[in-house]
Amino acid sequence: MCLEGFQDFEDDRDCNLSPDLLRMVEQEEKQVLPHEESVKIVNLGDEQEKKEVKIGACITTEKKRDLIELLQEFKNVFAWSYQNMPGLSTDIVVHRLPIKEECKPVQQKLRRMRPDVLLKIKDEVKKQFDVGFLQIVKYSEWVANIVPVPKKDGKLQIYNQIKMHPEDMEKTIFVTCGEYFAIR
Repeated sequence: MCLEGFQDFEDDRDCNLSPDLLRMVEQEEKQVLPHEESVKIVNLGDEQEKKEVKIGACITTEKKRDLIELLQEFKNVFAWSYQNMPGLSTDIVVHRLPIKEECKPVQQKLRRMRPDVLLKIKDEVKKQFDVGFLQIVKYSEWVANIVPVPKKDGKLQIYNQIKMHPEDMEKTIFVTCGEYFAIR
């Protein structure tokens, strides 16, 4: 390796580094960003009960008017809160977790999280528990840490609301704030 004088390694090609290593460094330096489209927030409800949707800000005035009119007409088909989402019937669809018999259950240790993230997780878990998406479990051999996914609006997304097959519910147990929960 070429380390003469701790120089900036701007031109690594002269240092006889492996082409694979150079390619990996170049790939890591490239940053893939999501497509950002400007959006406009439209309230389909009223001031007391907001029902906000986002529409593209770059569409024509006529298309924007037509789209808002269509959304207003069918606003009752959207789930505006967890209470509006009873979940799909298990006769239609259920999640299955096909895990090999030889795989031993694991109890992960509780992972530390920042207090602000922990509060968001606690609020989200409470909402989902209150409407029946989650149930409290006393003990299980399977325990995983929760994996929060931050959304653009600062909220957290945690779970899909498709119900679990009863045989696989025990495989969805997670721990947060000292309690164990299973996805129903």
